[in-house]
Amino acid sequence: MSDYTPQEMMVAVASREIRDGELVFVGMRLPILAYGVARSTHAPTARALFELGLMRDLPAEGFLGTMGDPPNVVRALWATRMSNVMALMAQGEVDLGFIGGAEVDRFGNLNTSYIGDPRQPATKLPGSGGGADIAILSRRWVTLMSHEKRRLVERVSYITSPGYGDGPGWRRRNGLLGAGPVAIVTTMAVLRFPEGGGEAYLASVHPGHGVDEVRENTGWDLAVAPDVQETAAPSVGELEQVRRLDPDGFWTRRL
Repeated sequence: MSDYTPQEMMVAVASREIRDGELVFVGMRLPILAYGVARSTHAPTARALFELGLMRDLPAEGFLGTMGDPPNVVRALWATRMSNVMALMAQGEVDLGFIGGAEVDRFGNLNTSYIGDPRQPATKLPGSGGGADIAILSRRWVTLMSHEKRRLVERVSYITSPGYGDGPGWRRRNGLLGAGPVAIVTTMAVLRFPEGGGEAYLASVHPGHGVDEVRENTGWDLAVAPDVQETAAPSVGELEQVRRLDPDGFWTRRL
């Protein structure tokens, strides 16, 4: 049995997507932890943007249940309006964004709107928030999601946040400014996309899982990279930072 939870694994993997010096549109839950881990390990000059109107160059010093909690405001570089934060993204200044969702499909399109018939949806979801803006305007973005067949689907019920639409070239044809999704980080694996866009493929499998298991729990015929690898487990330093930022395991489900 591993000494970390699947969510701690996701945080560590997501943190590695952040490069030093980048401006990162963080979002909520696990991405907040991922930024804190990256900033405290390999990306000491990365800065974080939060949708409600905050910019930080240091992780918050207290636990965050929401991005608007006081520890996130204290020592912020900039406390402003949401419109100013979104304007930075519209100017092409955001290097990386994180987006979650209820469904993602093989082309990286995300659904946070509804599932089923739009006239009588089986499930109503919260909607876009800033997700569509991140998907369209950030230079690249990453999805974090539990690896379940009902979530990784052949085609999403509704495209809330566009990935590569129906395949390569779709973003350019529709005038989308950002390059699109680069990875889907799940509780079992890391899926990546070809350069220039296209269909997601299996790039690495987390320790304790196998290629067949990942493919069986994916809603399309998932392609596997010829050099598919095992995902590097969280390092001691990464786990220390995750647990410092989430001491009671609220987001990482550590009992």
